[in-house]
Amino acid sequence: MSDCVIEVKDLHKSYNNQAEELQVLKGINLRIVRGQLFCIQGPSGAGKSTLLNLIGTLDEPTSGKILFDGVLINKSTEKKIAEFRNKRLGFVFQLYHLLPEFTALENVMLPVLIRSWWRRQEVASRAEKIFEQMGLSGRMNFMPSQLSGGEQQRIAIARALINRPDILLCDEPTGNLDSDNGERILKILKGLSRENNTTVILVTHNREVADFCDSVIYLKDGRIEARVSQGEQIRRKG
Repeated sequence: MSDCVIEVKDLHKSYNNQAEELQVLKGINLRIVRGQLFCIQGPSGAGKSTLLNLIGTLDEPTSGKILFDGVLINKSTEKKIAEFRNKRLGFVFQLYHLLPEFTALENVMLPVLIRSWWRRQEVASRAEKIFEQMGLSGRMNFMPSQLSGGEQQRIAIARALINRPDILLCDEPTGNLDSDNGERILKILKGLSRENNTTVILVTHNREVADFCDSVIYLKDGRIEARVSQGEQIRRKG
């Protein structure tokens, strides 16, 4: 199996805004190595979340290709794309999307209970271990309305991890966390990449978060302006 888990080739994305076409991504090319903590950095409006959504099969490119283990996914049927997304991808969104009528523990368990043959007791045991990792063991039976914004964000991350995805996609995963909890989450994400060979792709505008990652691309105006690997100087496009 190749070390390259995701390859993006000449990716473009445009939106029609009334009579005007808005070009968000303008020819993105990149390769993401399996088990890597990969960062997409850049200012607001650079196209970071758009690129993440395209990699996550939540949107379709205007043109270009996204290959997963050498297979073209974005041209598959909706059913096959949904199956791929459910089996291999985990998502952490800027908005937590926690269900208010369920406890924190139930919110984390739901994705597995809905799609899996795992018994509730087995799923609960797996979830409890993730809560312990997140420093949230005392919050499992709280309702979302009883949790702080930072706690809700950590619950959303726990929910994304319950299925043990091959690829974890995170949109500003430390955005609402204080420095201590933000560092805890980054260490958990790096641990996943090292111990489970999980490929973690995160979007951030935070330089300190980017510096923690193995590889970084810097987006500006829909293009890759710079690339950097850990321990290297930024290589700007000439």
